[in-house]
Amino acid sequence: MRSLKALRRFYARYITASAEVVDERIVDAFANVKREHFVGAGPWHIPVIGGYIVTETDDPAVLYQDILVGLAPDRGLNNGEPSLHAKCLAAAAAQAGEVVVHVGAGTGYYTAILAQLVGQGGHVHGFEIEPDFAARAAENLARFANVTVHARSALGVRLPMAHVIYVSAGATHVPAAWLDALALGGRLVLPLTPNERLGCMLLVTRLSEAAFAARIFSTAAFIPCIGARDEQQSSAVAAALDAGSTDEVRSLRRGSEPDGSAWCIGADWWLSTAAPTE
Repeated sequence: MRSLKALRRFYARYITASAEVVDERIVDAFANVKREHFVGAGPWHIPVIGGYIVTETDDPAVLYQDILVGLAPDRGLNNGEPSLHAKCLAAAAAQAGEVVVHVGAGTGYYTAILAQLVGQGGHVHGFEIEPDFAARAAENLARFANVTVHARSALGVRLPMAHVIYVSAGATHVPAAWLDALALGGRLVLPLTPNERLGCMLLVTRLSEAAFAARIFSTAAFIPCIGARDEQQSSAVAAALDAGSTDEVRSLRRGSEPDGSAWCIGADWWLSTAAPTE
């Protein structure tokens, strides 16, 4: 007889292995959070090239594959690809007791996984700009005492000091407010996505008040992050991705003039191929 619990465990093992993630805490988090509680009632719309197909069943077993699931197909909004999120969660390395800001919480699925990772001693602040999604997330996450859902943008507000800022929408630049909200040792995981082409996943780690390590660890495509899109900076990111190797990025710089190590130059930030310095 089919067991959803067993399916979830296999799904968790499969997506983490596909992403080359070895953290058993992430495996357990995916195995313990029920995806069907966050994606609405079936049958479900599954994105494919050119649109969506319908699952033709409301059996939640179909959800335990490495697939996106349409949350609002008419708006092109989906529950993201599990293996990519497994890779991003491994990069974020959220630990028990830490504070996380989740930008673009959607209906709460990956927020719940983050809540599992930080445990009852930690806290997750989920920011969601779409009012209907924020309402669904608040309902879906009501049983998580360590989660607060904010029905608003994570830009233009004072964020709590965070050990992890986990962004689930594509930005053309690195917002200063998110860097400012990182605690020492804090990690920002951000889809850096130009308008013109596929983007990348950027990990920024705050080493000191002014020093930030950076590395690019995956390709990525995400829905746009409202308020974090800029045409000029999009062009700069696209040009950098086309011209140079993402493996060369070592640091993020602020408050200084770009030098010969510049890999990508934004409005008030730049990525460097040199190691981070004060």
